[in-house]
Amino acid sequence: MNVAIVFDSETGTTKAAAEAMAEMVRAAGHQCTVGSVLDADPAVVSAADAICVGSWCKGLFFVRQHATEATMDFIGGLSNLDGKPTAVFCTYKTAVGGMLRKMAAKLQSQGADVSGSFKSRGPVAAKGFDQWVESLA
Repeated sequence: MNVAIVFDSETGTTKAAAEAMAEMVRAAGHQCTVGSVLDADPAVVSAADAICVGSWCKGLFFVRQHATEATMDFIGGLSNLDGKPTAVFCTYKTAVGGMLRKMAAKLQSQGADVSGSFKSRGPVAAKGFDQWVESLA
């Protein structure tokens, strides 16, 4: 299976988390590409067998948490995902609010089957992501 992981990272934390998650995908025997939402080609990502989209959490400590505009724009640029298994993730310091739910809703509006939602407080693979990878078999 070919999995595409795309992310937006301001300080490198989300990038490191995405790369750690990609290692889990590869360890499970799948192919995996990792790239920034600023550089990734939406057509190539849309063609993957499964997709994971991540963002760092913007907001004011406990209020107005949201994904970056670049992340949401990238999701909007994906072609019809036609039930493709998809996950969302974020890195955060304090709280995530409805960020992951909003990312998932936008992906669902593109036709994705969002079957995973993960958060990480640091540059590590999000807890539970390994179970999502196992579900891809």
